[in-house]
Amino acid sequence: MESLNAFLSMGGYGGYVWSSYALTVVVLAGVLWASVRAARLREVELEQLQSMRPNRRRRRAAPDTQPPESQVS
Repeated sequence: MESLNAFLSMGGYGGYVWSSYALTVVVLAGVLWASVRAARLREVELEQLQSMRPNRRRRRAAPDTQPPESQVS
């Protein structure tokens, strides 16, 4: 038990060390929360923009398609 207390006190600097760890965890949690919130807002914005856009089919190039004979040199 004494070794645990010695570890937690860290030679008298435990208050500074553990408070800095706590502050770091709080800041990282805040950044994570803000990032998730922003991503969700952007997804909603993207869905709104896509719903306003006219429906168009995407052109897909077939990989095995040959050009017409008139265009071959």
